[in-house]
Amino acid sequence: MMDRVSTRASRPIRRNVTFMAVIILVVAVIDQATKALMLAWLEPGVPVPVIGDWFRFLLLFNPGAAFSMGENSTWLFTTIQLAFVIGIAIAAPRIRDRGQALGLALIAGGALGNLIDRLFREPGFWFGHVVDFISVGGFAVFNIADSAITVGVVVFVLAMFAEERRQKEVAA
Repeated sequence: MMDRVSTRASRPIRRNVTFMAVIILVVAVIDQATKALMLAWLEPGVPVPVIGDWFRFLLLFNPGAAFSMGENSTWLFTTIQLAFVIGIAIAAPRIRDRGQALGLALIAGGALGNLIDRLFREPGFWFGHVVDFISVGGFAVFNIADSAITVGVVVFVLAMFAEERRQKEVAA
């Protein structure tokens, strides 16, 4: 009897872990596939207009973080991304809210996509540059992983607010 109860209780946890793992892998695979496509198709630094100058492809190699900040700290960003991905993997079984799980999975998938670049691209292991190729409206050049991280943060924050509201309603 006890085994049946604990099995039922663990099903939602297993579903959330599976859900998160699938999202993380899908984001990382799409990110790496689009980077491979752009590396084969584009010349570094040569813009390819898609919608005028507003949306274009522009292949760049980013040693830093967002907006190329911290160009001399590639090793630090690699370490932080690795720690974050491992932390999400460890925390995944404790995440009960599907919105929070989605947000964290998008963030972790994006971090994993960029981590793969940092580990395996030039100039070498742990110091690799991230492949960026999407340029919108003269804003920073970014990639699918960066987009997943940004969307993931928004989803996670909204899910946190929704959870807080639900808890207040239950308490009232």
